[in-house]
Amino acid sequence: MIIPNSKTLLEVRDLSASVGSVEILKGINLTIRAGEIHAIMGPNGSGKSTLSKILAGHPSYTVTGGEVLFEDKNLLALAPEERARAGVFLAFQYPVEIPGVSNSAFLRLAYNTVQAQRGGDELDPLEFDDFVREKIKLVEMDSSFLDRGVNEGFSGGEKKRNEILQMALLEPKLAILDETDSGLDIDALRIVANGINQLTTPDNAILLVTHYQRLLNYITPDFVHVMEGGRLVKTGGKELALELERLGYDWVRDENEAARAMA
Repeated sequence: MIIPNSKTLLEVRDLSASVGSVEILKGINLTIRAGEIHAIMGPNGSGKSTLSKILAGHPSYTVTGGEVLFEDKNLLALAPEERARAGVFLAFQYPVEIPGVSNSAFLRLAYNTVQAQRGGDELDPLEFDDFVREKIKLVEMDSSFLDRGVNEGFSGGEKKRNEILQMALLEPKLAILDETDSGLDIDALRIVANGINQLTTPDNAILLVTHYQRLLNYITPDFVHVMEGGRLVKTGGKELALELERLGYDWVRDENEAARAMA
């Protein structure tokens, strides 16, 4: 949903990053505006998940160059929890289990923390119970999941739906979804994608990280970017994802090698 003159939410400029002595990102440039859905595709090891984790503030990665602005503020200067409160949300490829902490209590704490940051009203347990039971319908989960430990014993699809439930409650300005389609069967994929579509508004933006075009059968991106060797090497519309499905990533690699040879 490209909106003319919409607000720039995220500006990534020449971002480079490493893990230890290994350089992973090698000069990423990316602009995301309100109302847009961006998909980043690429082979294993290309740097897709690294970019997601750096934007969220994962401590294992070292930024070696460039800058990232979120609503014109230096995102890299913020701690992970400050980024979350500011409106940056990361749905993990492998959501962790938190035994002993009920899903409902975890979700209420996250919701109230964000509400306090925004100057909104916090909810007591009874108020939140009514609120979350309405939201859970979005991802077609049974309300019994609220009483279980966070992701404890959940299937892969249930964990991913729980992530989208968090997104529905927190209403982030920028949602980064790191391989949300990984491990989902066709029904779970449809449910997760439907939830994402319902949560997309003219005021927020989505960054999808995925290997496969199949997620984009349900979610229509405004931009598709191909990552290769720590760089964004090609950008197009949804048709680019269809070409990747048909021709594979070697096609992009060969195209770029030919362009460098002619330069």
